[in-house]
Amino acid sequence: MKHSIVLAALLGFAGFAAVSQFLPRAHAQASSPSQTALEEGKRLYRTNCAGCHKWHGNGGGGYGGDALSLRRTSLTKEQIILTVECGRPGTGMPYHLRDAYENPEKMCYGYGKDEPPPQKVLEANNFLRPSEIELIVDYVLARIKGHGAPDYAECIDFFGNGSRVCNIYKSMEEPATGLASAKGE
Repeated sequence: MKHSIVLAALLGFAGFAAVSQFLPRAHAQASSPSQTALEEGKRLYRTNCAGCHKWHGNGGGGYGGDALSLRRTSLTKEQIILTVECGRPGTGMPYHLRDAYENPEKMCYGYGKDEPPPQKVLEANNFLRPSEIELIVDYVLARIKGHGAPDYAECIDFFGNGSRVCNIYKSMEEPATGLASAKGE
């Protein structure tokens, strides 16, 4: 009986050890990205996403058409990653993962090399590695998704001090002074 308990304990520990190798990655995904990772995600976002989604993530007219708002999206992290990797067939959203529809091991929306999507999928000008896509998505989740209207502080964070692009947001934050003071009376 004593040997059975020891054997069960050892098997339980061995099972935990085998499973625990996957825990650090899951924990790392759940933790907040570092400031360095967010800065790299911002750099990659600026280069690959801001042309259509704009610096603030509100979307609008861009090179690929009317990009959707990343501020108002209800997509999860995994769904945003899939969208960046595979694009969106029939829209202006290109795929950024090299060979996304050619790799037999990667299926995008159930489509692959043998069965392409019925609608055209645009190819991005720059392909990204999966780690770069995750950096971009972490940046979007931390700094864009769910945030209200863009403001001066966000603009300065994106462009840096002294950017005239941000002046429109600065003037929006200045308190109204009234008509009399505007006329100098």
